[in-house]
Amino acid sequence: MARIRKKNWIIRISLLIMGSGVLGVLVLIILNAYMKASVQDNIITPKEAETLLNVDCILVLGAGVWNDNRPSPMLEDRLFQGIELYHSGVGNRLLMSGDHGRKNYDEVNVMKQFAIAEGVPSTDIFMDHAGFSTYESLYRARDIFKADKIVIVTQGYHLYRALYVADRLGMEAYGVASDPRIYAGQDYRELREVLARVKDYFYCVLQPKPTYLGEAIPVSGNGDITNDEITGG
Repeated sequence: MARIRKKNWIIRISLLIMGSGVLGVLVLIILNAYMKASVQDNIITPKEAETLLNVDCILVLGAGVWNDNRPSPMLEDRLFQGIELYHSGVGNRLLMSGDHGRKNYDEVNVMKQFAIAEGVPSTDIFMDHAGFSTYESLYRARDIFKADKIVIVTQGYHLYRALYVADRLGMEAYGVASDPRIYAGQDYRELREVLARVKDYFYCVLQPKPTYLGEAIPVSGNGDITNDEITGG
């Protein structure tokens, strides 16, 4: 009898674990589908972006940079697309948001210098040095940089989450995808994004404050106020 009870107990535990796993997968699928469907209509083409009025800024989300201060291919494509939108008159300010939490790693200065080299005046380029995540970049764009209507530039797979966060934070946001090529390791990024969407879904419910907040730096002003010693600010 003891062996039978033990066997039944093991079966029940196994079924519980399996059921929890199935439920977890269903949650992933449902939340991902919901997030993508809810913002699909806000993904637009560059030409459609040109018809928007009173855009506060074009938000370029950060990505990796190489040790020689060159943007990675993904970041380079985001920058080219954001700069193209700037030159076509979609918005008159660029907000470069990325990770500059360490002295030896700096996304935003690389992004700004890239844009300057492409003919964008330094005064029109703002840097968010504490854009450590998609959620934090959008939260700070709203609260620090006082941007209410924005165009977000990133790769298509990432754009759904960025637009969803912006919407839940009360911003009017549109997205232009920057996907001119296939990137190495994209399958892994797609899988990670499935989990990241679920994480940011709950972040949007709870709306915790980002790592850093501070005084307002409206994007309507002079971008050089966000410069540091690297860019001569």
